[in-house]
Amino acid sequence: MITGNKGEWSELYALFKLLGDKELYSGNEDLLKIEDLVYPILKILKSENSNNFEYALNEDANVIISIDGIENIKIPVSTFEKKAEELLLKIKTSSGRAFSIPEIEEFMSSFNSHILKAKSSVKTDINIMIHDLKTNQTPILGFSVKSQLGSPSTLLNSGKTTNFVYGIENVNLSDDDVEQINLCGTISDKIGLINEKGGNLVYNNLDSRTFKNNLILIDSNLDKIVAEVILNRYSNSENHLKSIVTKLNQNNPLKYDISENHEFYSYKIKRFLTDIALGMMPSKVWDGKYDSTGGYLIVKEDGDVLCYHIYNKNDFEDYLLSNTKLDTPSTSRYDFGYVYKDGDNHFIKLNLQIRFLK
Repeated sequence: MITGNKGEWSELYALFKLLGDKELYSGNEDLLKIEDLVYPILKILKSENSNNFEYALNEDANVIISIDGIENIKIPVSTFEKKAEELLLKIKTSSGRAFSIPEIEEFMSSFNSHILKAKSSVKTDINIMIHDLKTNQTPILGFSVKSQLGSPSTLLNSGKTTNFVYGIENVNLSDDDVEQINLCGTISDKIGLINEKGGNLVYNNLDSRTFKNNLILIDSNLDKIVAEVILNRYSNSENHLKSIVTKLNQNNPLKYDISENHEFYSYKIKRFLTDIALGMMPSKVWDGKYDSTGGYLIVKEDGDVLCYHIYNKNDFEDYLLSNTKLDTPSTSRYDFGYVYKDGDNHFIKLNLQIRFLK
């Protein structure tokens, strides 16, 4: 029996839906179709264990399914349309962490497919050969599938590697002060009390040298910019990344020359988000090379499937900035969110985790 969560079933839904639609729409930052940016689909490629599946669309409205280059079966496009509708309804109405859908499993078996998700070592969930009508090219684009049908997924997972260290300046804290601050309920409360006592937080360093150097590789000031993003998030209730970056553009904490309205912070954070989306991880040395996943397929709550790809860089960057937020992971698990003393100075660590909006 095949079981999966809503995100895993959504990968299969994206396959069925795109084969039924026979075309792939790009989306804008508001998750709406860009009507004049649509690509006819020529074939879809997926890996399943050691087998390579090819779903080719022909002119007779059929899908020709081949496994490892050997033609296996022909199924009408209309069947994939129908199965996509059935699968979407089952995903929406099913509960529990993992569930089965016997009627869909039976359909999968008809073309010898038995697994929902590619191996974790395979970076792309799905590859699509499109026909770009503007250039008359037929590139194969790799995608990771993100679904709005389940819990919001993370763009950047938290860890001790994503702890940013801030010095507490302009105030001498007593042991009683530190105890009082650490007993506050939330991190925002703690920062508020530090400010009330006359102190302010100033970025000092990262716990991870690797992550810090990855950021500096992207931009020499990026660690400082991200530190300002995090501090803004924990200092007030705003967690939408686009809103925080808008404030940075206005307040200009790094004192860039903005006399000509250059949006330094938006540009640099978009580059940061794109690099995370396409391969950069805090715990590994980043060489600046994107992995084979060039973008995302978004399964929307209404069942539409939209693409965001480095092939259309501006739309991809705008989507990432507009549809992410800063989340707060476990303070005890990742050892942050409390004041501590090191030598004669006091510090507090704040953690970075980026999650997609619902």
